[in-house]
This record gives sequence, structure tokens and C-alpha cells, in this order.
Amino acid sequence: MKFVRAIWKLLVGIKDMLVLIFMLLFFGGLYAALSARPAPVHDGVLALNLDGPIVEQPAKASFSELAGGNRVREHRLRDLVGALDAARTDGRVKAVALDLDGFTGGGHSAMADLTDAIMRVRAAGKPVVAYGVGFTDDSYELASAASEIWLHPLGAVAIAGPGGTNLYYKGLLDKLGVTANVYRVGTYKSAVEPYIRNDMSPAARENYQALGEAMLESWLQEVHRARPKANVASFLKDMPGAVDAAGGDMAKAALDAGLVDHIGDRADFEDRLKALGGADKDATGGYRTIKLASYVSDKVPVHPHGPIGVVTIAGEIVDGTASAGTAGGDTIAREIDDGVANGIKALIVRVDSPGGSVLASERIREAIVRAKAHHIPVVVSMGSVAASGGYWVSTPGDFIFAEPSTITGSIGVFGVLPSFQGTLQKLGIGADGIKTTPLSGEPDLLRGPSADAGRLIQTGVEATYRRFLGIVAAARHKTPADVDKIAQGRVWDGGSARQLGLIDGFGGMPEATAKAAELAHLGSGDRDLRYLEPPVSVKEQLLAALASGSDSDSSSPDDAFSMLAGEPRRQLIQAIADIRMILAGPSIQARCLECGPVAPPQVTGEDRSLLQLIEAWLS
Repeated sequence: MKFVRAIWKLLVGIKDMLVLIFMLLFFGGLYAALSARPAPVHDGVLALNLDGPIVEQPAKASFSELAGGNRVREHRLRDLVGALDAARTDGRVKAVALDLDGFTGGGHSAMADLTDAIMRVRAAGKPVVAYGVGFTDDSYELASAASEIWLHPLGAVAIAGPGGTNLYYKGLLDKLGVTANVYRVGTYKSAVEPYIRNDMSPAARENYQALGEAMLESWLQEVHRARPKANVASFLKDMPGAVDAAGGDMAKAALDAGLVDHIGDRADFEDRLKALGGADKDATGGYRTIKLASYVSDKVPVHPHGPIGVVTIAGEIVDGTASAGTAGGDTIAREIDDGVANGIKALIVRVDSPGGSVLASERIREAIVRAKAHHIPVVVSMGSVAASGGYWVSTPGDFIFAEPSTITGSIGVFGVLPSFQGTLQKLGIGADGIKTTPLSGEPDLLRGPSADAGRLIQTGVEATYRRFLGIVAAARHKTPADVDKIAQGRVWDGGSARQLGLIDGFGGMPEATAKAAELAHLGSGDRDLRYLEPPVSVKEQLLAALASGSDSDSSSPDDAFSMLAGEPRRQLIQAIADIRMILAGPSIQARCLECGPVAPPQVTGEDRSLLQLIEAWLS
């Protein structure tokens, strides 16, 4: 027994020692992460390695994403623009490297803002060198602003332009016996079409064709402004012909058309950066590198007490509270109220959202109206998308800025309610019960909503639409009838929206800041921005530190067209999100699903398992 007790004590001691070691490692790592500071900034090349998308407000990392390797790195637009503007006059920055391998885009307005910032660096006399294995619409728009564009010998410039194929689920729903009960207002409110059709309606096709052509024209103007000698328009009209003329060499075709300046692999690109910024054998790539995170921390100012408050409405607008990257109605309303209580003199509402919940949109609008009641001027700055609920929250603005490429409008509402009477019939299951009033058990998802319930929901949708028209009419000094003519759920580009009176002028955050300062009568030296965001918790600091040191799940493409391989996956993710939305009904939505997601849809653990199952079946 003494021997057994001795063994037991030994095992307990080993266990205690392991626990102690684990605790020391955990808290040591926690301290290191929270106390870590960005590396000091030395002379060299400012490296913008844009793997992943550019967004207005990055979503917070989670432990599950980091542990599972499913985190997609997101780059905050204002950090990139701030870093580039600081680099113009910073003697330490010898050049800017724009590495676009793994870049997944970010919307027309964001690309225009970042392109302008790159061109300001060039105007200051500093070289900007872009590199990619392949360039598509967004990545080429950024690259076009660079002073040098490098393309891999096996690469290509594959510009597709706006457009593509959408998924329609009516046939699938019919096979499953699921009925999508749709309640909507608006000839062009086609967000519900995937649930009731197997193809695009003529009205939707007319709207999207006009929108797509306007977006393409805006893209061409931006690229021509940045790179006037490139034969982009002719290259787009006949890319196969251009490649044939180059002997089948896609990289040479891009070079011949003036779309790129140099053909070379990554080693050639890095040699060029060594010549510009100096060699460093210990650095990745062998050239003196200024890391973006360190530079943002060093040079991009943060003004927690600035007089101009900025609230960001990014992503889907949802009820209740939500973390960054999703616009929670209660969260944003509280941020605005806190900003007013803490003495802001003006408010900029930065919108990059296709809308969502009507109730959440109204709560945000009410908070903005409360701010105006304190004589605080409000300026709206629209990003790539400010449609439907995104336009709803914009209506209180004293002045609304947008870009010509901004997608806005979509003034309309809808509701989708699934019912499963067909599914039960296929399974041989009956459903029956009693009623004490016409609305007992309604809406009945097992047998389908009754005529009374359907009429009640449709009445609610129509009443919400009338309220939407009234809000817009009062804000834009029109009659509801006038607004109805340009509403009906139709989506507009920023240029058309200005002609129709839905916005007041073209511009981004600099113009919005100047207008806010003017309306608040602020001096030229009193225009610091205070971003109205919740304080970062200790947990969030730890996750951010861990995320900054981990690898993103986006990797550089192996050839020119492998960057397009992610498109089917994104469509599958979007399909899962669409199906999840219909199953979450009923609710009245002011959402522009046809505008496309501002950011990739968030995938839950259940969604990921389903996605893996579908991908395995397709492979």
C-alpha cells in the first residue's frame, strides 16, 4: 500500500506541476500580448500586404476562429488612408509596397478612397509599387494608382466588370415542400425574388443592368484618371483577341495594353523594393520594411475627445446589440447618445450597409434625431453601399455625401414567412387544431398562414413603406408621391441619386468632416474626429494581439485565375445565409439583398459543417 500511495502522490505532483506550468505559460502569454507594443518604425518601405478585404469596421476576432484557422483578415479603410496620408511627408518612408496577392476587394467607394490616397502619395514624389499574380476589378483599380505595376510572368489582368449569376431557390423550396409567403411593396423590391422565382424578373433585370453599366462607367473613369495611357476599354472589349495577339501570353497582353509596367516574379519585385528602401537580409523579402500595424500605431492619430463624433453603421442592421462589423440598433443608438452626453459638437454618420431590420433602423434614426434636438449638426457620409435600411438611417442628415459609385436608394420593405404544409404532406404528417379567434395559432407555419394573418402582415408591410416614404419626403423636401416615383425598391448609383435629390453632394470623409465643421462653426484647428465606439475590453485586446500574430486563412493565389476559385464558395456561403434569413421570419425588413453583402456573410459552426458537406459532395 505504501508503494501505491507513493505512486499516487507522484501522479498528483506531476498533475499539479503541469497545471502550474500551464498557468504560468497562459498568464505569461496574456501579459506579453497585452503589454506588447508595435515594433519601432525605421526607414524603409511601407508594406501594405492586403490579404483579405477592406472594410469600414473589421469584425472582432473570436477564440474559435483563431483556434480553427477560419479567421479572414480584414483591413480598416480609415487606417490605410491615414497611413498613406502620413507617409506623404514622413521622411522615413522611402516607398510604398502594395502587395495584392490574396486581396478580396472592398466595394467601389472604398477602392476610390484608397486610390485617391495612393495618388496623393505619388503626387508627393514617393514611388508606389504594386504586385500581383493576377488582378481583378477591385485589385486592378488599386494597382492603377501605383507608379509601377508588377505582374507575375504567369499572371493576368482578368477584369470582369459588374454582373454575374444569382441563385434562385423556388425549385428547391418546391421539392422540399416549403412555401415562401412573401409580403412586399415596390415594383423593384426584388430581394424576395430568389424565394418565389427561378429567374430574374424583367423589372429587376432592367434595374440591375442600368446599375451595372453605371458602376462600370464609374470604374473606367477612376482607372483612366489614375492611368490615362492604359488601353483598358479596348482590352475589356476583346481580352481573348489581345491575348491571341500576344501569342497566348496573358501577362504580355496586359503589358502591351499598358495595363502593367513590368513582368517579373516576387523575387524581382522584392529586388525593386531593395533598391527603393534599402536591403535588410534579416527582413522578410530582404528589404527594409515598415510594418503597417506599427506605422498605423505610430502615425494615425486617435482623438478620444475630438469635437466631431463619428458613428459607423457597417454591415447588416440588426435588432439589439452587436459587435463591430454588424450594426446593432441598440448598440449604435447608445453610442450616439453617449457622444452627445460627452459633448460632441457635430456628428458624422458613416454608412456602409445594405440595411436590415426596420425596427433597428428606426432606433438608429431616432438617436440621430435626438442628437439634432441638441443643436448638433449631422452629416452623412455614404460608403460603398447605403441602401434600404442604410438609406433609412441617413435621412436625418443635414447634408448627405456619397460617391458616384455608391449604391443607394432601395426604398422599399418586405417580409418573408416560411410555412411547411407541403413538407408535412410529403412526409405523410398531418397538422390540425382549434381556433378561438381568427388569429389563434397564427401565423401558422405548419398549415400556412391564414388569409387574415397574411392580410395583417401585408398591411404592416404597406404601413411601413408609407412611413419610409414619409421620412424620406420630409428629409428631402419632397412629397410622398414624388418619393414613391423613385422608390419602389429601386437601387440607384450615386450619380443618379444626386440627380434625383436623394443625396446632396459627392465626397468622402474629408468632405464630410469639412461640412460638419462648417455647420458647427468650428475653427480650422478644431476638427479632430472622435470615433464613437465601445471601449475595447481586455478579452478583445488579447484576441486582437493574438490575431495580429497569426496567419490569415487567405493565401496567395497559385496562378492568375485561382483567385476566382473562391467565388463558388462565397456563393454557397451566401446561399446558406439567405436560407437562414427566410427560416428566421417573420420580420419586416428594409434590406437590399440585391446590393450584395458589404462583407462576407458570417458562418456559424452549423453552417460550416453544411458547407463542408456540400463541398465534399461537389468535389
